[in-house]
This record gives sequence, C-alpha cells and structure tokens, in this order.
Amino acid sequence: MVDAHQTFVIVGGGLAGAKAAETLRSEGFTGRVILICDERDHPYERPPLSKGYLLGKEERDSVFVHEPAWYAQAQIELHLGQPAVHLDPEAKTVRLGDGTLIAYDKLLLATGAEPRRLDIPGTGLAGVHHLRRLAHAERLRGVLASLGRDSSAPEDTEESRDGARRNGHLVIAGAGWIGLEVAAAARSYGAEVTVVEAAPTPLHGILGPELGGLFTDLHREHGVRFHFGARLTEIVGQDGMVLAVRTDDGEEHPAHDVLAAIGAAPRTALAEQAGLDLVDRTGSTGGGIAVDSSLRTSDPYIYAAGDVAAADHPLLDARLRVEHWANALNGGPAAARAMLGQDVSYDRIPYFFSDQYDVGMEYSGYAPPGSYAQVVYRGDVAKREFIAFWLGADGRLLAGMNVNVWDVAEPIQQLIRSGAPLEPDALADPEVPLTSLLP
Repeated sequence: MVDAHQTFVIVGGGLAGAKAAETLRSEGFTGRVILICDERDHPYERPPLSKGYLLGKEERDSVFVHEPAWYAQAQIELHLGQPAVHLDPEAKTVRLGDGTLIAYDKLLLATGAEPRRLDIPGTGLAGVHHLRRLAHAERLRGVLASLGRDSSAPEDTEESRDGARRNGHLVIAGAGWIGLEVAAAARSYGAEVTVVEAAPTPLHGILGPELGGLFTDLHREHGVRFHFGARLTEIVGQDGMVLAVRTDDGEEHPAHDVLAAIGAAPRTALAEQAGLDLVDRTGSTGGGIAVDSSLRTSDPYIYAAGDVAAADHPLLDARLRVEHWANALNGGPAAARAMLGQDVSYDRIPYFFSDQYDVGMEYSGYAPPGSYAQVVYRGDVAKREFIAFWLGADGRLLAGMNVNVWDVAEPIQQLIRSGAPLEPDALADPEVPLTSLLP
C-alpha cells in the first residue's frame, strides 16, 4: 500500500511521463502527482511530428496525449514551461528554473532525448532545422510548404531558362527514420530533396545492407537524391540565409533549408548532476540512465523510462535504450507500477513503425549488425509486400519487419519471445501460418 500523503514527481512531459501519471491514478494512487514539463504545451506524442501532422493530414490538437482538462480532473499538478534544473537525491527535492523547490517521495525521470547537432560552420543560419518538438514541426511544416510553393509555376520562366529547378531545395543530413519520413513529407509538398548519409544505405545500422536498399529505391522513385558515403562539412549562406551545403568529398549541393537528422542523445544532465549511474555514450546504447528490469535507477527512490532509460532487458539479455513510441507508451506505465511497489519486469519486445509514401512497415525485435546469420523473406519483396526475418546462428528469430503486410506483428513478437529455433523454409512459406511455428 502507498501512503496517500506521499508525493510522486515525474520530470518530463512526453508520452512516457503522461502515461506514467495516468497509470498512477488508474492503479489507485491517491497521493500527489506532479508532472514537470519544460515545454509550454501539454504532453504530446512525437510520431505525428514527422508523419501525419508534418504532412498536413492531422490537426495540431490530435498530437496531445490527453485533453488539457484531463489533468485537473485526474488531480495531476502540471508545471508547464518549467525545466527541472537541479536534483538532490539526499534531500529528495527537485528545483525548477524559476526557483520552485519540490519535494518527492519517489521520482520518475522521463526527460527523453534531444536532437544531435551538426558541429560545422553555418549551423546558425536561419534555414537550419531540427525535428524533435512540436514547435520544430510547426516551423518545418511551413518551410516545406514554402519550398514546394512553385510546383505549379509555368515552365517558361527565367529560373527554368537558367536551368534552375523551380521548387526550393531541402538537404537532409542523415538517412534514419526521421530523415526519411521528412524526405517523404517534403516530396509530398513538391520540395526538391537531397539526403546526405555517411553509410552506404539508409538505416544501415538498423536494418543492415539487405533492407537499406529497399528504402533507397523507394525514395529515388519519388525524386529524392541520395549522396552516400559523405558528411556535411559546411553550410554556405549569405545574409543569414542558406545557399548550399558542402560535403567532405568535395561536393556542393544547392539548399534553401537544411534538416539535421543525425540522431538523438538522451537528456541525462539532471541524472548526471545527481550522481546516478549512467551508460557510456560510446557504447551500443548510445548512453542513457542505467536502470534495472523494473526501471529503477541506482537510487532506490528514482526511476527512469522512455528514451532516456537504458534498461536491462530480461528476455533479450542486453541493455537497451529504445527511442521509439511504443517504449514510451509502455515504459511509463511500467515505471509507475514499480513506483507503487508492484513486481515489474519490463520485457517488452522493441517495436517501431514508419509510413513513407505508400509503404507502411512495422519492426519488432533487436538485431544489430553482426548479431544475425541470415535474413529470410516471406512474400514479394519487389512489390514491397513482404516480411523479413532476422535469424541468429542458432535459428532463433531476433527480429521481424512486415512491409505492407498487416496483423502479423503479434505472432512475430511471440516467435521472438519463444526463443525456439525456426526452419528458414517454413518462415519463407506464406502458406505456413506464423502461429503454427510457435512451440
């Protein structure tokens, strides 16, 4: 039982923090729940920022986790637009940017991640963007519309006679999920898009060379240019505006705007200042707050969830930091239950999804480069209607990705969870139900 006079504080106003607050109430906690958000907006979900909202298909209000009135109804005390600037584990207090001191009995750190910055000349120009927050998406949505504004201009113009393209140019640094989704959105507006990526294919470190080419072909069919094996070295501008980008192989690409989509770094400053155990940023997790399988940190009264948490995964026998929506959706509630004293072992199979043009996909599992022995396909890869399975040397299923094939994510996750060795021929045969392969 939890004392009704206790105070649970959540630092972080994203999906993980909002769902943790919701779970505390739904599980019967009657003490104070304080949610600290450094943004002025109520907690919102991030996938629409590079998908439906950026495309103009979803309204702004659709991104919020709860209606604003819900927080008062649930007696969740909100501190919007107030960053937590100091954490004192001995005194069990959090200090906000305005000097407010908040005492806690238990604390959840759901501080998320922040976009990695380009460390090159020209990043201070007005046309350099990141995409992590709602304000970023609002700005970028207007930029994309502006870049595509001349798509209906007549062919016989001074610009076209000079050989220049009518539409504006967006250069994207990085061919990860955010970079590719923004590329698809930009093309839907009519903007010209060039993606600069150091690896030989998009998503090379996630999907490997076998599947990266699929996304290369998809985007090229929609007019995206790729420049692989290169990094940006300079953003060239004049009068504060972007004119072009230069790469380390001597190439120059025209640009009116640049998006830095080179990954995200966990926001661990508060935890580091408080002396909590962290994970090495140069390791496979890319940093984060070290937590056990119950999402408890090195301090018994502090937990961490979402993008910032590097958790011991009891099923996969690895320490993972997962930056995707499903981890925030499920990790926040798991941490809340652990804070309430429930027996929690957070063993969700990592899951994420993406929509680009007419291709939708779901990925379940964990198969980093070098961990798998082969990739098996079921379906028609050429038509982009298939499932890819990553198998370990012992025949166990490590990960699966379904592309324009639906209602299979759950059996794929069940097969991963079973740990049973599988026959490649059976996996490849669409006449064999996946559920029949379960032990």
